[in-house]
Amino acid sequence: MIGAERVDFISIPVHDKDRAARFYRETLGLELDPRATHGWPEFRLGNVTLAIVVPAEIGWEFSPMPAGQVAIRVPDVAAARRVLEEAGVEFTGETFDSGVCHMAFFADPDGNGLMLHHRYAPFEDGSLP
Repeated sequence: MIGAERVDFISIPVHDKDRAARFYRETLGLELDPRATHGWPEFRLGNVTLAIVVPAEIGWEFSPMPAGQVAIRVPDVAAARRVLEEAGVEFTGETFDSGVCHMAFFADPDGNGLMLHHRYAPFEDGSLP
């Protein structure tokens, strides 16, 4: 065992961190974490942080994350999708109903796969998300 405690952050690879920060802050409405002082924008979403990283700055090759890698929980997928579509965000396919949740897939300006997500069904133990 390694003693894992939690996920501290997810790195979002981008080409231009200022453009990415504007998308995540202005288009998605996420709050920039003022404690991130190392020059890479970070956005806290409850239990996890999205860290905007330019791979070339740390000697890595850029490769976007595949579709749906980051599921962003929203109270109403249809309403959130309408807001983003009005802001020019293009979605891949229709909103998907899995039988327990709604999902709508899109990408950031660098092609990183994102998803709007809302679980509406209780878990097997009867608890609600």
